[in-house]
Amino acid sequence: MTVISLHDPSHREAFWELEAAFDRGDLVSVFGQCTVSYEGRAASDLGSGDRLLLLKPDGAALVHTDEGRTPVNWQPPGSTHHAAVREGRLRVRSTRTSPDERLTVRFSTVRQFSAMPVTGGRDLDVHGSEEDLRTRIVERPALIEPGFEPTATERPSSAGPMDVFGVDADGTPVVVELKRRRVGPDAVGQLARYVRAVREERGVDPDAADSDAAVRGVLVAPSVTDRAAERLADHGFDHVALDPTADD
Repeated sequence: MTVISLHDPSHREAFWELEAAFDRGDLVSVFGQCTVSYEGRAASDLGSGDRLLLLKPDGAALVHTDEGRTPVNWQPPGSTHHAAVREGRLRVRSTRTSPDERLTVRFSTVRQFSAMPVTGGRDLDVHGSEEDLRTRIVERPALIEPGFEPTATERPSSAGPMDVFGVDADGTPVVVELKRRRVGPDAVGQLARYVRAVREERGVDPDAADSDAAVRGVLVAPSVTDRAAERLADHGFDHVALDPTADD
């Protein structure tokens, strides 16, 4: 596990690390002197004070003070985080569209910044593994899509072994990446590396505009973060929601 920790970073340093953490799907904490404003179903403002901001990869944002176990302000999962440096302050904004809400935290001073990958979620009783997913897909290829035919598991490539490799109903190669829990953009990046490796094997320019149709990518996971969904769309990859513990 790689943990990023900065003590008394500049606003620009904190901004760069925030953007990178959002892309990775990390859990982020920012502590410092800040103001907090909310616009949506109502409106509220908190004056300057030392507070802890938590940003979760599922879109949740929580602002904590030194009292109580509940945040003084928050945004629910499904929100989108953005960062910027404006007017000499680090601005962190969490928004959602249904309903239209916006939580804005403006840091005049950042004392501590941390970003870390967190896995496991709340499912303490989860059983099942990526191997369970692989077995189910090999036995029931239609879980990926009608006409999918797996031809190999743990297929080697220059980017590493691929979980499942096969072809679709049209004969197009398909790389399937398996994850047993909710994932962020890192999983999409991993899938993209496998797809690129297969394209290179086939002599297809991986950066050509028409290369998307040469090899397909499918991410299998119970769910994905908003950032991951955006990356999937950017690459033209598909997401299949499968839970290793569920019976189909």
